[in-house]
Order: sequence, then structure tokens, then C-alpha cells
Amino acid sequence: MVSPERLESMQQGWVRLLASFGTSPVAAYPVFDILVAAYSSPERQYHNLEHLAEVFRVAARLGSITDENRALHLAIWFHDAVYDSRAADNEARSAALAVDLLGPLGVSAAVLERVQRLVLATAHHAAESAAADRETSILLDADLAILGAAQERYHRYAAAIRQEYAWVPDAEYRNGRARVLEGFLKRQRIFRTELLFQEGEAQARTNIRQELGHLAGT
Repeated sequence: MVSPERLESMQQGWVRLLASFGTSPVAAYPVFDILVAAYSSPERQYHNLEHLAEVFRVAARLGSITDENRALHLAIWFHDAVYDSRAADNEARSAALAVDLLGPLGVSAAVLERVQRLVLATAHHAAESAAADRETSILLDADLAILGAAQERYHRYAAAIRQEYAWVPDAEYRNGRARVLEGFLKRQRIFRTELLFQEGEAQARTNIRQELGHLAGT
């Protein structure tokens, strides 16, 4: 859960970011409200404002947000703007929503294109083949940083994911979740940035193996 103070800070950051494109606060607030409402949907047990705040926090550690990488900041806001656990095109729909909402605010076509590419890169099936540029690496690592969290936080994350897929029968969920987790273990590196690799790679692999054991009933 995000505190009112944290939400206010996020709103201020949003207004400053949009001001860099010449957008007034009056024009920026409605899109902020749309995003907050989306991330606050009751069916979101993990992909919510807390996750969004964590992604921003990790991204800030990996690289400061400046005028040169405003697209990254926008992509963080929109990377889970559309989230439906029954759908397979959330990233594509989130990228399209970014264009629809940001275009009228004066965000340039070049920035919008970059935002789209970054959001699309967060799809699990596309992550390994995504471009290796610094902004993509920061976004992907910040999005997956939860994998290398302390054990208690990881357990809370895993339980929240199960809640988001409550409509899936248990055996089917265990098989599907195991395939996703095994895909991470097969990667040469889960984390692309050196900082996250050094800090979280070993813990992430431990967390994943423990969850796989739980899914297998061992």
C-alpha cells in the first residue's frame, strides 16, 4: 500500500515530468488520475501502486531520471497501466495507452516511440531479446527486482501473484507458474545491470528455486 505522502510525491514528480514537455498541471492531472485508478484496481494484488513505487525506487538507484531519459520515466508509469491476468497483450495495450494519453499532452512522436519500445520490452517473452541499451536494462531490472528481494517480501509477492490468478485452477497455476520461473533460471543472467546482478542475482535464484519447490509440493 502506498502512503498518501508517497502518492503526493508521485503526483508532484508526474507534474514536473509533464511540465518538461510544456504540459500544464491542469492538463497533466487527469492522466495521472487515470493511471492511479488503473494501478489501484481491486484485482491488482501485486501489479499496483506499491509495485510502481518500487520500480521507481530501484530505477532511481540504477540511474537518475533526467531530461535525456524522460522516456524511461514515462515507460515506468505505463509499463503495467493495462493489466489483465486473463490477457496476453497487456504490454501492447499499455504501450498503445501511453500514445493515446500522452500524445495530446504534447509529448513528441520520438519520445512516444521510445516509450512504446520500452513498455513492450517488459513482456516476459520479449525480455531476453530486448535491446541491451541502458534504459531498457534499467526498466527490466527495476521491474524484476522483486525476484531478488528478501525472503519475506518475495513470499508476499508470490502470494499476491497467486491472488491475481485466483481464477486459474491450482494444478494449472502451478504448472504455468513453474514454467515462468524455470524460464528465469535458464537465463544466463536474470539482471542486466551490474548493481542488481551483484546485489540480487544469487538471492533471486534462491527465491525462485524455493518457490518451485513449494509449487512441486516439496
